[in-house]
Amino acid sequence: MDGEPTASSGLGLPDYTSGVSFHDQAYLPETEDFQAGLYVAESPQPQEAEALSLGRLSDKSSTSETSLGEERAADEGGAPVDKSSLRSGDSSQDLKQSEGSEEEEEEEEGCVVLEEEEGDGEQDEITRASELTLADTVLSMDTVVARGGETDGEEEEGPLTEQSEGKEQKILLDTACKMVRWLSAKLGPTVASRYVARNLLRLLTSCYVGPTRQQFTVSSGETPPLSAGNIYQKRPVLGDVVSGPVLNCLLHIARLYGEPVLTYQYLPYISYLVAPGSTSGPSRLNSRKEAGLLAAVTLTQKIIVYLSDTTLMDILPRISHEVLLPVLSFLTSLVTGFPSGAQARTVLCVKTISLIALICLRIGQEMVQQHLSEPVATFFQVFSQLHELRHQDLKLDPAGRSEGQLPEVAFSDGQQRLVDPSLLDELQKVFTLEMAYTIYVPFSCLLGDIIRKIIPNHELVGELAGLYLESISPSSRSPASVEPPVPSTGPEWDPQSGGCPRDDGHSGTFGSVLVGNRIQIPDDSQPESPSLLGPIPGAGSGGLSSEEDHALKRELPRSAHGLSGNWLAYWQYEIGVSQQDAHFHFHQIRLQSFPGHSGAVKCVAPLSSEDFFLSGSKDRTVRLWPLYNSGDGTSETAPRLVYAQHRKSIFFVGQLEAPQYVVSCDGAVHVWDPFTGKTLRVMEPWDSRVPLTAVAVMPAPHTSITMASSDSTLRFVDCRKPGLQHEFRLGGGLNPGLVRSLAVSPSGRSVVAGFSSGFMVLLDTRTGLVLRGWPAHEGDILQIKAVEGSVLVSSSSDHSLTVWKELEQKPTHHYKSASDPIHTFDLYGSEVVTGTVANKIGVCSLLEPPSQATTKLSSENFRGTLTSLALLPTKRHLLLGSDNGVVRLLA
Repeated sequence: MDGEPTASSGLGLPDYTSGVSFHDQAYLPETEDFQAGLYVAESPQPQEAEALSLGRLSDKSSTSETSLGEERAADEGGAPVDKSSLRSGDSSQDLKQSEGSEEEEEEEEGCVVLEEEEGDGEQDEITRASELTLADTVLSMDTVVARGGETDGEEEEGPLTEQSEGKEQKILLDTACKMVRWLSAKLGPTVASRYVARNLLRLLTSCYVGPTRQQFTVSSGETPPLSAGNIYQKRPVLGDVVSGPVLNCLLHIARLYGEPVLTYQYLPYISYLVAPGSTSGPSRLNSRKEAGLLAAVTLTQKIIVYLSDTTLMDILPRISHEVLLPVLSFLTSLVTGFPSGAQARTVLCVKTISLIALICLRIGQEMVQQHLSEPVATFFQVFSQLHELRHQDLKLDPAGRSEGQLPEVAFSDGQQRLVDPSLLDELQKVFTLEMAYTIYVPFSCLLGDIIRKIIPNHELVGELAGLYLESISPSSRSPASVEPPVPSTGPEWDPQSGGCPRDDGHSGTFGSVLVGNRIQIPDDSQPESPSLLGPIPGAGSGGLSSEEDHALKRELPRSAHGLSGNWLAYWQYEIGVSQQDAHFHFHQIRLQSFPGHSGAVKCVAPLSSEDFFLSGSKDRTVRLWPLYNSGDGTSETAPRLVYAQHRKSIFFVGQLEAPQYVVSCDGAVHVWDPFTGKTLRVMEPWDSRVPLTAVAVMPAPHTSITMASSDSTLRFVDCRKPGLQHEFRLGGGLNPGLVRSLAVSPSGRSVVAGFSSGFMVLLDTRTGLVLRGWPAHEGDILQIKAVEGSVLVSSSSDHSLTVWKELEQKPTHHYKSASDPIHTFDLYGSEVVTGTVANKIGVCSLLEPPSQATTKLSSENFRGTLTSLALLPTKRHLLLGSDNGVVRLLA
């Protein structure tokens, strides 16, 4: 299952390739603030405990597949590790104050994954680093889990260094999980889903790899006898403890961006995990596939709780055919073995039963008969098959077995099935009398008389359950591999019914109560979940608080950042795009509008974090806008800050990355703080008769600003120091005209100036020497950009866009616009996104022969004349400024 899926997952949903979510703060509060380049949420409200969710993932993601460190014991219900052994005191308290929830323990890898997205060119290096870091964390956290089950005396005997290391790892895990949560909100739905969620989903599978991760965890001192067939009690394995942070992160993303994350992202990933292999013959699962089945069932349990009634009923047929039946085909197969043997099959059996029971409780008996008859009957049928095979031992060792041929056995239902004799021992260890009892009693309570219609062999399973009761006595009950704990003895449980919940008349969780032949709506005073379900702890998934454990249904909070309308349509497309696709696709989807300027927008510039951008206008103001998604595409956002210290129309605005200052120019250069709006420095022209015509900022770690004046002089000023840093003449005795545009190379080693005559000059910033000067265009140069690899891109009023190598005489590529000059453009990787005054957006390549795809902006999505353009490379959005003072975000 390590390969990329080649087709849709079969759930009737798009073939999306990513997904993630957390269970705590699900939305950005109104008090969000922008401090020190980071998003800070002031006193967010803690959310309720962990939820359930589904997803689909592309294996093209560049993340580690090592499993994640363990979650605190409370997150996996029944695990023996207490909170103090899994959380750091001081560090966790500090983090809780900043995030506002104590259940934010998530996984470290997603954090690194998102950070690597912000640096596209360093993805591979960061990925390798994240794999090493995460692997170390997992090993250490597994050690913490092991130590958590020891007695106090044993812990005291352990070396102090080991305890310190375990505490450090807990702090690291807690911090990394909070970082993932913060990044998921900061980067927006598309980036979070494509890079964080996609890799968290892959990591979820890694949490269950290996026999150690598939061992049941039993609290110390507890030896629960099998006194009742209670399939709802949690039976966590070590993998559930380790996967806790991953699931919490996945659920957090669902809380942030809404139910579509569950249905369009997690659910298709589950069907991908459980899909049968390409070979139709007998096969043995590999350890990765085996772990994928466990992860898929666990994630499905999480999702079911958070789906609304309407959504659950809409996708129930797909869950049945694309999730439950494939899992049961592996679980009840007579020819497919599990690498970890009976242990892994037992764990999968217990989790699958809990999942089916959870769905039955949500939808009620009638819907079970209509939609889940086949999965339930398939599961119970395996008992009949094994019962018949016990009486056919002589037929199970044919002479042809040595040739690799498996015998076919005829069963009482008239079908012939292949049987692998070597697997009979494994199957008999799993589907024992105890398992029959564990399953039969609760399902007979859940289904009532319908069990006779749904399960043809219910009488046989009932007899097996009776045999198990006869085989044990109150004085000699020993826990076996699958015994469920004793159910709680609260008022909702009938101790005389074998641990089954009493029937109080509730039908599913849809809010109806049967009173005779009448359906009555419960009073508002009644609990949201029927009392029947009170003691049922989350249907067998990892534990949180007791209140969360008993939940069958939870509402996802409504958030201003929930996906809807155009945002939802764009997100659905984006998560289906492969990470290997390096092309920019413009779909003309309007996402947000930013009105506020009273004059034409002359320039726009996103900040390096891409969660804020700057716009300079003819109205002599610079505005700082937030870029967190909200609304359905029609929402209008107010500026976070307005800088109004300019006296003329602003023609340049940019960010000086190293000190995190904003540089804007209206003929005088203003340096100011974007967090407070305070002016730090104003640089007037050295001669009032020689105005400044172009400005550029140096890349980090430089802190200099380069300014060109009308006398063809280039000056460098360090914003940290008074006075002038350097001054260079560019004219060289020629009269090339005014400097219209400046561009600094990404390394900061060279700067190129474009003149009104079409002349270009390349200057070495370290020596001040002019490396090259050449006539590049026949008309006025409108804009220049410098790219990695000593590549320059220039546009001119002669309708041309030209790609140059710095020291080569001839251009690499030359594009010609048919009607209008390209007055604004930006770069995306090896592509150029262009804009013209005719409101046409084009995309052309820096590497391939000349070809350009253009799109005419519709009046519905963009009004006015396009004046400026900027691209958000990580989020793949376009910021378009117009002459009517409105900036629009399109994708």
